[in-house]
Amino acid sequence: MTAVITDGIRHTYPSKKEPGEALRGIDLSVNQREIFGLLGPNGSGKTTLFKILATLIIPTAGSARIFGKDIIGQVNEVRNGIGVVFQQPSLDRKLTVEENLVHQGHLYGLTGRGLNEKIKRQLEVFGISDRKKDFVEKLSGGLMRRVELAKGMIHEPRLLILDEPSTGLDPGARRNLRETLDNLREREGVTILMTTHLASEAERCGRIAVMDEGRIVAEGRPDDLKKEIGGDVINVTSHSPRELMEKIRVRFGGEPTVVNGDVRVEMERGHEFIPKLVETFPGLVSAVTVGKPTLEDVFIHRTGRSIRAREKE
Repeated sequence: MTAVITDGIRHTYPSKKEPGEALRGIDLSVNQREIFGLLGPNGSGKTTLFKILATLIIPTAGSARIFGKDIIGQVNEVRNGIGVVFQQPSLDRKLTVEENLVHQGHLYGLTGRGLNEKIKRQLEVFGISDRKKDFVEKLSGGLMRRVELAKGMIHEPRLLILDEPSTGLDPGARRNLRETLDNLREREGVTILMTTHLASEAERCGRIAVMDEGRIVAEGRPDDLKKEIGGDVINVTSHSPRELMEKIRVRFGGEPTVVNGDVRVEMERGHEFIPKLVETFPGLVSAVTVGKPTLEDVFIHRTGRSIRAREKE
């Protein structure tokens, strides 16, 4: 059975001036026991989709099913089968780790010995058994995120939905989070659906959907999406990037573009192209870098701009 499937999901937020369409027909399928990422900048619609799948808002049109249950007609069954971790902390900082889990368990009707056993298990799974009596306000950001995950998993859901899970974490805490999610999938059989604006974070997902302006512009395994670009990605710094872009197009062909003020060229054997470029246009080339395609490059290839540029708009 597919873990998550959506069909033509649309959502429009009411606006005083004009309606704002956040999602424009999302067709998505997430397999069981995989880590699936929704990659896109702020405003791409990924958080709106997160809220719909978490049963927090109802879509304007379309449908979605989680483990065969309709998110609108069978909302209680859906909620019993999902765990949700928000971008912003939802812990009570004045309570201990254990007390936060107790109150979360009560929301799912868990009490007594059964609740205590589930709390013990989640503390062990997330490596925080020795911190159960600590007040949340005394924890580091990485430990808080582990408690958030334990809270979301207290009722042992089959699907964990996370919105920007690494927000505010340092690189070490991000690595620990990634290992924790991998363990959840491999050892516990949990399906994980997460949103992120970080291409490096999406790289480690089994599959991803790249979102922009309410649409999915690319979907598949990260390595497969990067192979679509082919060759190398060359970025050229120039005092006159648009002039250089046109000259490269005329002299060498292809479809160079200007992204974030640099000329971007996709080309096979890029290291062989660079000497020709510098020799041909010495006065227009200030610096050159070359590298293999990344998911950031996939976004640029599909939309014509970078994820970071989209966030600054």
